[in-house]
Amino acid sequence: MKRHLEDKVKSDVDKKIVLLSGPRQVGRTTLAKALYPGTSECFNMDNEEHRLLIKKTAWRRDCDLVIFDELHKVKKWKSWIKGIYDTEGVRPRLLVTGSARLDTYRKGGDSLAGRFYSYRLHPFSVAEVKDKISADTALEQIMRLGGFPEPFLKGSAEEAKRWRKSHVDRILRDDLRDVASIRDIRGLETLVELLRNSVGSTISFESLSRDLQVSPHTVKHWVGLLESLHVVFVVTPWSRNIARSLLKQPKVYFYDTGFIKEDEGARFENAVACALLKRLHFLEDTTGEKNLLYYLRDKQKREVDFLTVRDGKPEWLIEAKISGAETSSLKHFSGFFEKQVESILLVKNLKRELFLQGIKVKKAAPWLQVLEA
Repeated sequence: MKRHLEDKVKSDVDKKIVLLSGPRQVGRTTLAKALYPGTSECFNMDNEEHRLLIKKTAWRRDCDLVIFDELHKVKKWKSWIKGIYDTEGVRPRLLVTGSARLDTYRKGGDSLAGRFYSYRLHPFSVAEVKDKISADTALEQIMRLGGFPEPFLKGSAEEAKRWRKSHVDRILRDDLRDVASIRDIRGLETLVELLRNSVGSTISFESLSRDLQVSPHTVKHWVGLLESLHVVFVVTPWSRNIARSLLKQPKVYFYDTGFIKEDEGARFENAVACALLKRLHFLEDTTGEKNLLYYLRDKQKREVDFLTVRDGKPEWLIEAKISGAETSSLKHFSGFFEKQVESILLVKNLKRELFLQGIKVKKAAPWLQVLEA
């Protein structure tokens, strides 16, 4: 299945180095190899022979593309590939793939400034598979199996469960070593279990610290590690004072919706969160915007699930529900923003779409299908 980033990456890799990051097994290498099938070379830094060839710069110069998978595992890799780019340009074209640490370097790529474009590859969304699968079927499958290519395409709940166990184990026991030295792996595994049962609710570092018998600072650090490993992403409450919003209780969602506890509401909210974040990242990577995802909550505990902010401007207020058309929270918070902010109630099981006092009540699957992938 063609990935949504393929055309954009193929266009940009013709001009500069492209850094392609994203969760483990999301399809980065598969996408890279699909750009120039049969006329590209791929080197994996976990392969000793490949590392020696890279050290000698012994790749073919007549191929169309050279793929460096997990290049961040090579010492001083940024300076190294900068030297290649400065002396040879992008003929052959250069594409670097990776997960946790590559995304960190992407944010602070000072030594590569002006020499690269970066993209973040996400799991499948309803929009990305619209040419192959109906909107309702795609949403159900993402909620049941998650959006990672292997379990999604196999379509088996049993196979998805087996894949997921191996996936999480490899992240926590292999990838974690690339970003930090953690002795209490069992504590981190317990945190993952607690978080997967808390999707849709705010989390308290103090409460989690009591459950885990570690300090709140340690819990916060662990959540940050899970975020850097692309296991979870954190959504903070919106405030006009951004610094204040970061101090309040966050929500945590998983890139793998199928990993969430067996709760239809939590899985649906997680699927919507993934689709919104994917769109915001796509627009940011392709246009240079600064985009963020928030939620809203006041002292009376009125809450709206999501607020999308594009280049500092609030765009959409979105509430996600399995059924019903309760719009009171959306009405309350819509008064805080300018008229250009759209208020949308996304309902998974909806018979007829409505427009209620400025609130758009939309059936979720078709709305998600037309999002920019």
